[in-house]
Amino acid sequence: MRPIVGGGAKGLEPDVVPDAMMDAVEDFVVARNPDGDSALPYLVRLPLGPHGVVLKVRDTWPRTAKVYCHPSVDWDDSVEVLERVPVRSCVRRGAAIDLVLDRGRENRSQFVFTRARGREVIFWQSARTAKQARPAVSTPTRRASGLVLEILVDSHERYPWKFSAQQATTRRQALPAGDYAVEHDGRIVAAVERKSLSDLTSTLTTGKLRYLLAELDEVPRAALVVEDRYSAVFRSTFVSPGVLAEGLAEAQVRFPAVPIVFCETRPLAQEWTYRVLGAALAHHAEDTSGAGRAAELPAAGPLVPAPPSAAVIRAWAVANGYEVSAKGRIPAAVRQAFDDAG
Repeated sequence: MRPIVGGGAKGLEPDVVPDAMMDAVEDFVVARNPDGDSALPYLVRLPLGPHGVVLKVRDTWPRTAKVYCHPSVDWDDSVEVLERVPVRSCVRRGAAIDLVLDRGRENRSQFVFTRARGREVIFWQSARTAKQARPAVSTPTRRASGLVLEILVDSHERYPWKFSAQQATTRRQALPAGDYAVEHDGRIVAAVERKSLSDLTSTLTTGKLRYLLAELDEVPRAALVVEDRYSAVFRSTFVSPGVLAEGLAEAQVRFPAVPIVFCETRPLAQEWTYRVLGAALAHHAEDTSGAGRAAELPAAGPLVPAPPSAAVIRAWAVANGYEVSAKGRIPAAVRQAFDDAG
């Protein structure tokens, strides 16, 4: 469950709903900005909350560069609608709103909340322009996501990783799940369980793997890392390779939120764990701050119904005895009769 935007007329209050759940407004709408003096000539309406959210934008789609956006309340029944597209999903994730439209091209984009020159800004980007838009993100070099981590190590771990090659400190304590974890404000936000291949084989064949993954699944972000290659599964001599492969596949399908990652060697598994824990901690902080920024967007007014399509009018005309061609323009008299009939 994640917070998604919804709320009153002055501001948006976060409501807790499933990520996959859509709100009442189902279309993405592009309109002309009624303020002719504005440097942002268009309005876009996002299906978030009971009445949607409106942003002023510089262009109708981020085709060659990211598009600057600004919250707007300039929406009423008189706006000139330029485009109206059904929406497959519109979900807030951290400091971004992911939008997927129900059309073949130009269907995936993202609205990113960030800071530029000391003020809050919103940018609209697509996959083509994403490389040019990396707001509030530090590219990891030596530090994981630019952070010096304090990694919690389970007190039951016999030979724990030291993370001496990474910029991290460790602290031993009992963990509810996993062998390594990071916390924020006293709450564990990510955990990683590590296994050698022999340990993984034993855990899987005794049935313990399912319970271990179930515990990891309770953590907001979790993974299981194996200190070996996946190809080593098929060189097993004590357990049938087919049994191991089937068991791992079944476990991954049953717990899709807990990836099982093979990292070839112990040092690579340690490095992967360090990077993932750092990214998870950074994402958690971004998710927390992004919820507040998204909640500040003003709500839009009600949206008038979409005009009937030519196919709907043509079907009504045929059913009511009017002569209309199968293709082409519909006569004005037929359209008027349709309107008069309600």
